[in-house]
Amino acid sequence: MGEPTVRRRRLGSELRRLREGAGLTLDDVEAKVPGMKGSKTSRIETARIGIKPGDLDALLDVYKVAPGAPKREVLHGLAKDGARRGWWQTYSDIISPSYADLISLEDDATSMRSYQTVLIPGLLQTAAYARSTITAINMTSTAEHVNRLVEVRMARQAVLSRPKPLPVWAIIHEAALHMQVKDQPTVMRDQLQRLLDLMDYPHISIQVLPRGAAPHPGLSGPFTMLSFPETADLDVVLVEHLTSALYVEDTAEVSIYGSAFEHLRAEALPLDKSADLIANLKDSR
Repeated sequence: MGEPTVRRRRLGSELRRLREGAGLTLDDVEAKVPGMKGSKTSRIETARIGIKPGDLDALLDVYKVAPGAPKREVLHGLAKDGARRGWWQTYSDIISPSYADLISLEDDATSMRSYQTVLIPGLLQTAAYARSTITAINMTSTAEHVNRLVEVRMARQAVLSRPKPLPVWAIIHEAALHMQVKDQPTVMRDQLQRLLDLMDYPHISIQVLPRGAAPHPGLSGPFTMLSFPETADLDVVLVEHLTSALYVEDTAEVSIYGSAFEHLRAEALPLDKSADLIANLKDSR
């Protein structure tokens, strides 16, 4: 059996918080909800199994979540995720489960905060820049494989132009803006222009963290935070590595990343000066 999706883990985590907030044990739930054995509730909370709509409503009734409450609607949405097929499923043969999770989460998120050290955030990349970086990272991939990965990255960007576009606040270390693409000088120039164009959109904010910045929390590496419409604290942080990705879902740990991002936002150049720096770098190429 594959790893549970981030959505299922978020659902299980919130159901556990609701149960504990109601002062109930697993045995208490078994006594109050017909057919809901403690072991079954435990497997739902640990994301080992999904949950049927009727069982979810029964639990939420016991946990005193009012009918029609926004939280109830959100949790039902999380529960239905297993049956949903997104466009990215077409690429399931080339993208990892963790990458599919990211795309699915981007599709649901109400905001994204991203700090990047050496790369432009994926949602802000041009196709040519994406191709050059994907080729470099996926060292043994065929041209066809790379082409399909570029298609995925470009398709992800639809969240920026949907009727309710995804708000993105990106902090990019200046080092990422100085990257050279061998024998293709126009790639980076066009990428810098793309950033300038995106900065004209009200839902996209881009700051540059200058190379001369003092030591800061971002020294630990890049990360992406995704927030969601529910009132429950179910934000998710993605930390990517060369061959894997880690999703941070613990509320206390997510809060630390939130504080780190605010620190980086304060240290980075203001929006207007960031735009000036990007424009100057573009013109110098």
